Amino acid sequence: MADKTKQLLFSDFPPVSTQEWMDKITADLKGADFEKKLVWRTNEGFNVQPFYRSEDLESINYLESQPGEFPYVRGNNAKTNKWFVRQDILVKDVKAANEKALTVLTKGVDSIGFVIEDKALITEANVEALLKNIISDDVEINFNACCGNKELIEAVVAVLDKMNRNQAEVKGSINFDPIGDLTINGKACCDIEKALDRVKEVAEVAKNFPQFKTLAVNARHFNNAGASIVQELAFGLAMGNEYLSQLTERGLSINEAAANMKFNFGISGNYFMEIAKLRAGRLLWAKIVEAYKPTGVEVCKMHVHSETSEWNKTIFDPNVNMLRTQTEAMSASIGGTQSLTVIPFDALYKETTELSERVARNQQLLLKEESHFEKIVDPSAGSYYIENLTNSIAEQAWALFVEVEEKGGYLAAMKEGFIQGLVKETADKRRKAVATRRENLLGTNQFPNTGEIISGNIDASKLVKSCACCETGNDVEPISLFRGAQDFEELRLATEKAAKRPKVFMLTYGNLAMRLARSQFSGNFFGCAGYEIQDNLGFKTVEEGVEAAKAANADIVVLCSSDDEYTEAAPKAFELLGDTPLVIAGAPACADELKAKGITNFINVRSNVLETLQGFNEMVLEK
Repeated sequence: MADKTKQLLFSDFPPVSTQEWMDKITADLKGADFEKKLVWRTNEGFNVQPFYRSEDLESINYLESQPGEFPYVRGNNAKTNKWFVRQDILVKDVKAANEKALTVLTKGVDSIGFVIEDKALITEANVEALLKNIISDDVEINFNACCGNKELIEAVVAVLDKMNRNQAEVKGSINFDPIGDLTINGKACCDIEKALDRVKEVAEVAKNFPQFKTLAVNARHFNNAGASIVQELAFGLAMGNEYLSQLTERGLSINEAAANMKFNFGISGNYFMEIAKLRAGRLLWAKIVEAYKPTGVEVCKMHVHSETSEWNKTIFDPNVNMLRTQTEAMSASIGGTQSLTVIPFDALYKETTELSERVARNQQLLLKEESHFEKIVDPSAGSYYIENLTNSIAEQAWALFVEVEEKGGYLAAMKEGFIQGLVKETADKRRKAVATRRENLLGTNQFPNTGEIISGNIDASKLVKSCACCETGNDVEPISLFRGAQDFEELRLATEKAAKRPKVFMLTYGNLAMRLARSQFSGNFFGCAGYEIQDNLGFKTVEEGVEAAKAANADIVVLCSSDDEYTEAAPKAFELLGDTPLVIAGAPACADELKAKGITNFINVRSNVLETLQGFNEMVLEK
C-alpha cells in the first residue's frame, strides 16, 4: 500500500503545453481581450505576461553563468549572499557620534555611515575622534560630506595609518559624487572639470586602500525624483561610464577607476522589479567595464549600496513606512546588494528616535538571522518571471544607456536637457497616478486615518533638502526630488492649520447597497484632505437628510444613493441646501441633466482626487 501511495505522489504530471494554457485562459476570459485584461504595461516601457514557462528562457544568454562569475548577474560572491547592515549617524558632535557608533555596532550593525554636513568638522583630529575604537576589519566605515571630500579622505587615510590598520582590509567609502551633485543642484561643488580633477586626486590619496571606495554614483537620485526603474539604472550606468571616461582621460587606469566606484541605488516598493534591477545592473556594468579592456575580470564587478526609497514614504500614517521598507529590504538583499540602509520610518519629518532606529536595524537582522537570506546566493535564479524581468530591464536600460552615449555621454545629455526631460515626463505620470489613485499610498491617498493630527510632530527643517555649503546654480537644469505623497500632505496640513476643520456629511438615502458603498467611497475620498467625516445609516427622505446636515453644521454634503434615485433626489437636495456645496457620489447617466440644473460636483473612481480636493480646500477653508 505504501509503495502504491508513493508511486501516485511522485509520478509525473502529464505535460501541459503553452497553447493548452492559453486555450484555458481564453475560455475563462469569456471573450475579454487577453492583452487588455492580463498583460501589464510597466512604467519601464515593456509588457509583463501573466505567466512564463521554461521556453521563455531560451533566448537569455547569461543563464549558464554561476554566482561569482562574469558577468556577475547572479551575484559578486560564489558562496554567500552576505551584506553589510548600515546605519547612518549625523555628526554634530564627534564624541557623541563616536559613542553612538560604538553602541550600534553591538546591536547588529556592521557598517557605519558618518554624515558630515558642516565642513568645519572635517579635520584629522575630528576624524580620529570619530573612528576611536572602531578597529575591526569586519566593519565598514563610510563618510558622506557635502563638500571638502579631498580634505576628508586625506584625514581618513592619515588616521587609518596612525591606527596601523591593514590597508588591504579596510572597507568603506566616501560619497563623493560631483556629477550627482550637478544632477540635483544644477551645479557641482565647483566647476565640473575641476571637480573631476579632484575625483582623480581623491582616488590617488586612497590608492593603497583597495576596498575603500572614493567615488560614488548616486543613481538613487533618480529613484527619489520619480523616475522609472529602467531610467534609474540606465542613467546610473551612464554616470558611471562618464566617470570611467573622464578618469581614464586624466591618467587613471581602467582598473583604478572602476575599482574605486560604488553605486548607490534607491529601492522602491516594486518588489520583483527591484530584485531584477540589481541583477540587470551587474550584468550591464560588467559589459561596460569589459569594453575598456581591464586587466582581469574582478574589476568588472558592480559594488552596490542600496537605500530604501524616499519617494513612496509618507508623513501621515508613518507606521506604514515600516511595511514599505521591509519589502524594499527584501528586494535589495535578494537582489544581491553589498550593503543596505533601511531609513527609519519617521526620518522624513523629525529626528529619528531610538525606537525607529532599532526597528530599521532589526528589519535587516530578521532577514539575515531568522530568514537566512545571507546564506542563499541568488535565490531568484531560475525563476521564469524574475529571469525575464532581469532580461527585459537589461534590454530597456541598455537601449536608453546607448541613447545617452550617442548624445556624447551623461554630461552632454544633461546639458541638452535630455535626461531631465525623460525623468520629468515619468515623474509627471506618476504624480497623476497618485492623484487619481492608480498608484496607491496607503494612509495618504487611500484609507486615511482621518483622526490623525501630525503637524505638531513635524520638524519643518527636515522637510527641506538643502545644505548650507552646497552651491546651487544653473550650469544645467537639475532634476526635482520629491515624494509622491507631498501634494496630499499639503492638503492635510492645510486642514490641520485651518481655523475650523471642514465637516463632510453623508446624506445616505434610498437603495441600501448603493448608499453604503458610496458613503464609504466618499468618506475615504474626502478623508484624504483630513476633513471630518460624518457618516449616517440612512434617511427616509431627502428632506430629513438635509435637515440633519444643517443641524450638524456641515460644510459639504455628499448625496449617496443609486443612479436612478439621483434624478429626483439630487435636485431636491440641491434646492434645500442653498449655499452648502452638494456633491453627488458616482457617475450617473443623468449627470448632464443635473449639471444643467446647477449641480456640478461629482466624485467617482475616475476623479482626480487631488485636484478635486484642492478645489474644495479653496472653497471651504477660506470661508
